[in-house]
Amino acid sequence: MSDTSKKIEAQQREMPEPYEGNRPIPWLVIIIVAGIFAWAIGYIGFTHQTNPPSYGDRRTAADFKVAASAAGGKVDGAQIYTAQCLACHQAGGQGLPGVFPPLAGSEWVNGKATLAVQIVLHGITGDLTVGGTHYNGQMPTFKDKLDDAQIAAVVSHIRGSFGNLAGPVDAATVKAEREATAAHTQPWNGDAELEALK
Repeated sequence: MSDTSKKIEAQQREMPEPYEGNRPIPWLVIIIVAGIFAWAIGYIGFTHQTNPPSYGDRRTAADFKVAASAAGGKVDGAQIYTAQCLACHQAGGQGLPGVFPPLAGSEWVNGKATLAVQIVLHGITGDLTVGGTHYNGQMPTFKDKLDDAQIAAVVSHIRGSFGNLAGPVDAATVKAEREATAAHTQPWNGDAELEALK
């Protein structure tokens, strides 16, 4: 047998090289997937959610309703509260247990008016005790976001709402407090600094 014949014979014994075929997805799989997709769309579109808000963070659509502006251009503290404070302190000022302190019945809110103003102006960081419960979080500063009249309005709203009976604050008080602590650039360090302002 010649060398050429041996080579051809060896080639004929070899199996063909495997290759990836172009096999289509079975129709049964396509139908099942399409059916599940259609059912999911229908479920989202037609299912009425009746789960109570307590399953989430207890907020309802009413909590996000923005209060109407007061007549005569007066700054509406309730509206500012809704826009700036409600997400943490909640619509009823009760806060979120263990996370955000309550404003209702808070000694920091019902104490000296200037203390509440300072908290809104500069915010808080670190350990803060409210009603005997410790919180360790951060409250943002509003000194650059709200003017004197707006801070006076929201502080007055907080001090006169949620069962609080403290007196209102005027813009002149906020202006004086802003000027007195103009050099203070960081949030108040919780109890450690705020106790001295009580």
